Amino acid sequence: MSLRSAHKWLIAFLLLATPCVVLAFTPTGVAPAFFGPNALPVPDMSDGLTYDKLRVELAADGYFGHDGSTTADVFARIHVPLFTRWANVSVWMPVCEWYNQADGKGHGAGDVYLSTDIQVLHNAWFKGDNTQFIPQMTIRLGVKTASGEQFARRRHFDSPGYFFDASIGESFPMGPLVLRLAGSAGFLCWQTATARQNDAVMYGLQASLKHEYVSLQTTWGGYVGWERYGDAPMTLKVRASGHIQGFEPYVQYQWGIKDYPFHQLRIGLAYQIDILRSK
Repeated sequence: MSLRSAHKWLIAFLLLATPCVVLAFTPTGVAPAFFGPNALPVPDMSDGLTYDKLRVELAADGYFGHDGSTTADVFARIHVPLFTRWANVSVWMPVCEWYNQADGKGHGAGDVYLSTDIQVLHNAWFKGDNTQFIPQMTIRLGVKTASGEQFARRRHFDSPGYFFDASIGESFPMGPLVLRLAGSAGFLCWQTATARQNDAVMYGLQASLKHEYVSLQTTWGGYVGWERYGDAPMTLKVRASGHIQGFEPYVQYQWGIKDYPFHQLRIGLAYQIDILRSK
């Protein structure tokens, strides 16, 4: 092949490849910074333990956007142990949201999330004096449906997604209190536009202090997508709970630190019952 022919082939290749490269690196804008607070929030992290009891939760949320927009919703979640205390299935969703934003008011249903949580390490499985050095560890596999409404008004993505993560935690007794520290890492993926997808790294750190009747929990976490355009939300959550005969009333406040332009106030009530009748 002559040098001139090689130049022609090179020019033809560049002309064909350039639109593909530009398309691949052009942000889609289908990211949490540009949508409603329920489009793809930072998932609540696990603390290294599965739920060994049936737990039902109902809450009311208020979101306050940096641009003056407001959102209210009803949130529901359930954790069901799968015939053993070492695995459970979890389902949660904003059942309905009501919003007021620059282009008007409206309401609609949110996305359904489903996950399977599996205990892969627990110090109860070991014997001896060194069990205090063995943490608890869980893995979680989850999916997001595309049931959320009003993509045109940028409320939900109208696309599926999935995630998986692992969390490690350990408890430290301190007299009548128990300090628990946990960390998590994982992967999150969602479809954006024109059959493209965004892949993100998930992360989180959590500290909680629990008494027999009350507890306080702080969680810092988020995820970082590859587009680097509004897809790296980071939040800080503080939660205070009471514990009264299986009931857990709680209040939670969430700060949007980056790429999540909302603050959230949640007031909820959870109830759990031992359906496995564990000893």
